[in-house]
Amino acid sequence: MSIRERWNSLSRPAQWGILVPLLVLIYFLPVLNPPIIATTGTDFPTAMFDVARYALVAVGLNVVVGQAGLLDLGYVGFFAVGAYVAALFTSPNSSLHKLPYLWTLPLAMVITMIFGIILGTPTLRLRGDYLAIVTLGFGEIIRLLADNVTPLRGQSGFERVGTNNAGQPFYDNATAWYWLTVTIIVGILLLVGNLERSRVGRAWVAIREDEDVAEIMGVATYKFKIWAFVIGAAIGGLSGALYAGKLGFVNNQSFDVVTSMLFLAAVVLGGAGNKVGVLLGAVVVAYLPLRFVQIAEYNYLIFGIALIILMIFRPQGLLGARQRLLAKGRQAYQRLVGRGEQISGDSAMTETR
Repeated sequence: MSIRERWNSLSRPAQWGILVPLLVLIYFLPVLNPPIIATTGTDFPTAMFDVARYALVAVGLNVVVGQAGLLDLGYVGFFAVGAYVAALFTSPNSSLHKLPYLWTLPLAMVITMIFGIILGTPTLRLRGDYLAIVTLGFGEIIRLLADNVTPLRGQSGFERVGTNNAGQPFYDNATAWYWLTVTIIVGILLLVGNLERSRVGRAWVAIREDEDVAEIMGVATYKFKIWAFVIGAAIGGLSGALYAGKLGFVNNQSFDVVTSMLFLAAVVLGGAGNKVGVLLGAVVVAYLPLRFVQIAEYNYLIFGIALIILMIFRPQGLLGARQRLLAKGRQAYQRLVGRGEQISGDSAMTETR
């Protein structure tokens, strides 16, 4: 019996009995600073925040790429919008009315959702390569706007982002930012997990596997693709606002195509469509360059080779997507055959249309 089958055979209380201590351990990692995983050249709590930030981005991008099967190459655009929302409403360099930093987090989500609708409404009738090109263009448009629109201050950027009227930062240490980000990730995972088990999640899976068949069977494919885009955009904007608050500085240099490719690499490497998989992919992409600084200059080469090898030998990623029977259906299957459910091993991105 595989680890997955053993896990699925456990009762819900037993699963939580394993998850809660694991979550406590994750929370206390910056405090424990285990020597075996301690980073060199980078403050360990700061490294853990970067890992958590990538994990949140990966969860949001997984909704778009892994759940709905929409290839988004410009996700960094939503990340940038969230960061600039936090900067515009908290930095003393901005002329806009100042808000408490925490208020900018939901505001960043709302504004990036609007951007998601603006981008998705005319473009989500496209598929495959065409959609990828459009989203890539969106990410570049956001970066160029930040460079050329005067109020966004180009390379000069915004200083003291997230500070209050007295100039004090929201948190003055990386551990507190890490705890805040992990707490948000837990909440987002619970919400996304409930969505996966709902009618919306089933529609996303149908669109991902075969959009034409899903439409013939009565799934409102366009509407549900908009839903995926908007939800993914909101999570991306939230992660950008957290990044801006922690760093305290925002300019146009942090939102290039390479960053967007790293976000996508985390999802593909971990396993598009699998929440645990994309978290693992985010850890690999964000943590390894900080842990092994001596090879940091070769990280793009290493990730590229790793992805090529992965696509050859395990195209579904480290932990591929698995579509499970839901609730009563799973119990009925177990009673019928006397063992755990049959799980498919199809990739979330097996075909580019």
